[in-house]
Amino acid sequence: MPFWLELLISLALLVGSLFTLIGAIGLYRLPDFFTRLHGPTKATTLGVGGLLIASILFFSVQGEGISAHELLITLFLFITAPVSAHMLSKAAIQKKVKLFERTRGRPWEEG
Repeated sequence: MPFWLELLISLALLVGSLFTLIGAIGLYRLPDFFTRLHGPTKATTLGVGGLLIASILFFSVQGEGISAHELLITLFLFITAPVSAHMLSKAAIQKKVKLFERTRGRPWEEG
């Protein structure tokens, strides 16, 4: 395997791992539901996407070709993460989930 390809795969693994770590820290540290929702839907989606890109590159060079499974997982991830985040936020708005005092935008309050 050429060195530039190993470097590219390593970079994709590092970037994916970094985004996943940032998403996990955000999920732990952010104060309320709506701010915590960004951790798993934004950063972790990019993290898993980076890991899948590295996997696609590695196994396509090994002679097995591009795996349809990895492409389908990536497609499914990038379609379902925003939809599930939207549904969770709409359910939280309907339930009038308690917010952190500095969170802006309170759609269920009058005025």
